Amino acid sequence: MNYLALATDYDGTIATHGVVDDDTLEALRRCRAAGRKLLLVSGRELESLAATFSHFELFDLMVLENGALIYEPATKRERPLCDPPAERFVRALRAREVHPLSVGRVIVATFEPHEQTVLAAIHEQGLEYQVIFNKGAVMVLPSGVNKATGLKEALAELAIPPERTVAVGDAENDHALLELCGVGAAVANALPALKERADVVTVRDHGAGVAEVIDSMLAGTLRPHPRRAPAASRHLGDAGADVHPDA
Repeated sequence: MNYLALATDYDGTIATHGVVDDDTLEALRRCRAAGRKLLLVSGRELESLAATFSHFELFDLMVLENGALIYEPATKRERPLCDPPAERFVRALRAREVHPLSVGRVIVATFEPHEQTVLAAIHEQGLEYQVIFNKGAVMVLPSGVNKATGLKEALAELAIPPERTVAVGDAENDHALLELCGVGAAVANALPALKERADVVTVRDHGAGVAEVIDSMLAGTLRPHPRRAPAASRHLGDAGADVHPDA
């Protein structure tokens, strides 16, 4: 299979403690130079990402706010995929002293242990919101919105089918992302539950693991959908395998 696009998570995947190292940047450049499309798929809000990452130009599109916003770096075009959060909901969380609290174009986010307060506010106001967890982060979005729904919209803009796309992630909110794509990869530092559901698990962690995926992708050795294979057979370099996840 000739894969046309790479969709990667940011925190815990290409980034370590919020920073993308030079080797990972070079791997992303190799991927782009080879004619593949690059998409960043993150739970972060645009301003938060811009404060820590200065290489937006590497990506054709960014799917931010855990699937609720598409951003095009070349034109700075923003496309929210849902309505903004209800003001009364945000006020209720502030009144309950939920802190820190960030409000994006669509997403409302905080951290554990505020999830019970968030759920209570959703219930009391009768809102059709869902709570998504990501390594301690608590993200509130309209029901049905996740990284996969946002990536579908972004791939449609690029006229690339999901089955011709490779996804890489590390955390709870990457399950839907990996399930959507032709190959779903988990970096070595990913949560065990994500590794169990991934097509492949990298030998190395964070950005070095993403570089492994890119090199196999460009070499044409990635397998389509060997999903749920025994863990021992899913690592790059193992016999029988062709290749080898945050807000």
